[in-house]
Parts: sequence; C-alpha cells; structure tokens
Amino acid sequence: MEDWLYYSLSIAFCLAVSILLSSLRPATGQPPLPPGPPLLSLIGPLIFLGRTNFGIERIICAARSRYGPVFTLYLLPSRPAIFVADHAAAHRALVQSGAVFADRPPANLPSRIFSSNKHSISSGAYGPLWRVFRRNLAGKVFQPSCLRRRAVAGLAAGIARQMSGGGGGVVVVEGLLHRAMFRVLVSMCFGEGLATDAVVASVEALQREFSTSAIGFQVLGVCPAVTKLVFRRRWKRMLSLRRRQEELFVPLIRACRAQRGAAAGDSAAVDSYVDSLLGLQITDGGGRNLTEGEMVSLSSEFLVAGTDSTAAVVQWIMANLVAQPEVQARLRAEILQVVAGDCIQEEHLTRMPYLRAVVLEGLRRHPPGHFVLPHAAVPAATEHGGGATTLEGFRVPRHATVNFTVAAMGLDEAVWPDARRFRPERFLPGGEGADVDLTGGKEIKMMPFGAGRRICPGMALALLHLEWFVANLVAEFEWREVSGEPVEFTEKQELSVVMRRWLRASVVRCTRRVNC
Repeated sequence: MEDWLYYSLSIAFCLAVSILLSSLRPATGQPPLPPGPPLLSLIGPLIFLGRTNFGIERIICAARSRYGPVFTLYLLPSRPAIFVADHAAAHRALVQSGAVFADRPPANLPSRIFSSNKHSISSGAYGPLWRVFRRNLAGKVFQPSCLRRRAVAGLAAGIARQMSGGGGGVVVVEGLLHRAMFRVLVSMCFGEGLATDAVVASVEALQREFSTSAIGFQVLGVCPAVTKLVFRRRWKRMLSLRRRQEELFVPLIRACRAQRGAAAGDSAAVDSYVDSLLGLQITDGGGRNLTEGEMVSLSSEFLVAGTDSTAAVVQWIMANLVAQPEVQARLRAEILQVVAGDCIQEEHLTRMPYLRAVVLEGLRRHPPGHFVLPHAAVPAATEHGGGATTLEGFRVPRHATVNFTVAAMGLDEAVWPDARRFRPERFLPGGEGADVDLTGGKEIKMMPFGAGRRICPGMALALLHLEWFVANLVAEFEWREVSGEPVEFTEKQELSVVMRRWLRASVVRCTRRVNC
C-alpha cells in the first residue's frame, strides 16, 4: 500500500510540474534559464521522493557532464533548482555579486516549524533581522578554553575505558566524540552551571534524533496537504520531536533568565548563547524580545551546527590517519616538537602547519555538506528584470533556488591533482592549496563553510575545534587499523555527510604523552 502511495504521489508531482512549466518560460527578449534535462528524465528518480537515500548527486553529476557548470533541475513544482558546479562562477555569484544571491528560498513546512518561521541564522531572509542574529552570534558567544580541555579529558577517559573493556583495544570513537562536542556546545549554549551530565545526555539524544530524521522530514514540505496523509507517521514523529525540543529547552532558557535576573547588579552579563538571546531586541513587529519558541529554534541551530559537522569531519580525518599511518606519524612528530613535553595549549596550534594542512585536507576531501544551503536572489535584484536576475548569462527567477556543489569543487582535478587522495602536503608551501582562502575573498578553490555574505559565522570556532580535537587524539593515542578490517569510506547523508560505518580502530596509548 505504501509503495503504491509513493508511486502515485510521484506521478502527481511530475504532472504538477508539467502544468506549471509554462509559467517559467521567459518573456520575449529575456535570457533563458540554464540548460537542464527534460522533465520526463526526472520521473524515475522522483519515485523515491519519500526515501532518505534519494540519489540526487548522481543526477547532478550527469547533468554537469552534459549541460556544463551551470544547469537547471526541477525538484519542486514551479521552482527551478539552479546548480553551480564551477569555482569561478561560484565566486562571481557569492562574492562579486554577493548582495544579489544572499537570500534564502521560501521555507517549506518542516523548516518553518523547526526555525519558528525562519527565525534562525541559516534560514532567515537576507535583511535586518538576519543581520541581528548573525552579529549576535559572532560577537557575544562565550568560548572559554577550559571547556575544551575538560571535553578532551572526558574523551580520552572514555577511549581508555573502551580500550580496557575486553574489546582487545578496539575503539569506536563516534559516540565518545559526539558526547565531547556536545559537552562543549551545551555549556556554551546554556552556561556551565546548567550543563550537567544528565542535561548533556538528554540534549545529545534529542538533537541526534533531529539530525538523523531531518532529511526524511523534507518530503512533508512537498504538497503538505497530501504528504501529511501519505506519511502520517512521519508527520506525527516530526511534531513530537519539536514538542520534546521545547519541553527540554524551555526550562533551561527559563533557568538562564532566572540566573541573569539574580546576577548581583549585573543583569546584562553574557555567559552563554542563551544569555545573549535573552538580551536581544529585534525589529520584527516594531521592536520586541525573542519568544521562547524562537530561542528554542536558535539554540537547536547553535547545537547542531556546532556539533554534527565538526564531529563528522574529525571522524573522517581520524579514519584517513588510520588508513595512512605515515601521515599520522608525521603529525604526531610535529605535535611533540611544538609542545616539547608540555600540555597542549590552544596557542600551540598556531605553530603546527601540518596539523592545519591535515584539517584543511579533511575539509576538502570530506566537507560536512556536499552543497551549501540553497541561496536565492534578493527581491530588490529582480524588481527590474521581470522577476528575475542573471547568472553567467542565464536567467535566475526570484523563486528559483541557487545551489553550489561544494564536494564536487573539492574533487575537481583541474584544481586539485589526484583529488581523491588524502594528501595534506598539498596545503604546505609549494602545494596547490598553500594559498587557499576559506573565505573565498579572492577566489574559491574550496568552500566547506560557504562563501560570501552567507559564509558560516562559526567558521573560526569550527577550525579551532577541528585542530584541537585532532591534535589531542593523535598526541594521546596511536590509531591503527583493526586486523582484517580496512577502513570503509562509504558516505551516509544525514544533516552532515557522515561515515556509513563508524570508525573502528585499534588504539594504544602513546609512550610520550603531551596532553593533560
């Protein structure tokens, strides 16, 4: 029965697109949309619309080969999806024309529910409210280094327990790594005093459920009146998840408010992300404070963005270090030379160029997302173009999504020779990535954090966490392949691109330990 509904919904979906295609034809004298496959060639893949493993990347790769670096797919009724798979074109769109393509497309129903109607940094429309949220995150987030030291100590202790737990020294680091990341981010979000073991465990369990379910919820944004019936169990699960987020986060937000009010004569103290949100005045509706629901959405966004992608990239990096012990040995030698028997301090990281190269290669080879979040043309850019602007000589309607192929750019052999090989040396002096600029200001060679006005505001913190956790894991332990179990690099799409099979490694303590 469910399969019949999948097929029926997909056919109805494609018929709706066929009917609406006529509205997408340009007026006389306007440039055309970027080329793309005929609608009928998409019917087969769209049959799997409700599945979370929908293979859109295979379609994109084929379209790139046939139609060039800028092309169009029809993935939603009446809304063409324009894809940019070229470094120079991405730079022109995101940097040189950054103000034109800085908006987000209209949010679908799941996004509106989890973002409190686009009251978040990632989904918010380009404008004053989005600037307030972004400026607040960039300027007022509390980042004490002691949180990272304690998280690494807990991670090392967890690894040691697994090593002595009867598994022959085999460690599955994924769960331990996520818990360490969440301990840091929950403390940053709600304050150290509220980040008890029980709270961290509850927040981690709930947010990980969100991360693994979010992709599957997206089908509920297509013809919601129909999909809420077809996928009714999924709809109920989504509403339940949002309700449980509010039940967990609202008491923490109220506790932050109470602590803030009780602070000795200093009610404006900012010790956590939620503290900054409590003091935020937004222009939405003539000037007001954020609602509790909006703070739940912003807190959830903060936690997911700061944990999932970073933990995924650390695990990918460690997997490559297990598969290439010579790279791991070179990195450990650099750490020992810089630290010289002392504890690893954050200032040591700036003197470890090979560590930075390892992290950059991890981001190039395994970006946390294969695409940046969809962009759209701002309304002002389309007012005088019949509801459209242009990109690379093609028409971009106001309602179109503009997508950038992050993973494909990182694997472009014209820019990155031997691109599928994990080779950190390419980011050292003399390598093709020695002068790479992750902001994309001068050019875009890779863009794991996006580029232009919508670049990830937490990029600096993410890089610090990547370097900090990788350095400490390599300094404290030697990571080897489990006998008879070569590392498997198959990907799985969640909110971030993760390892389908979590990394299992044979771990031994290093004889020269440098972290404390």
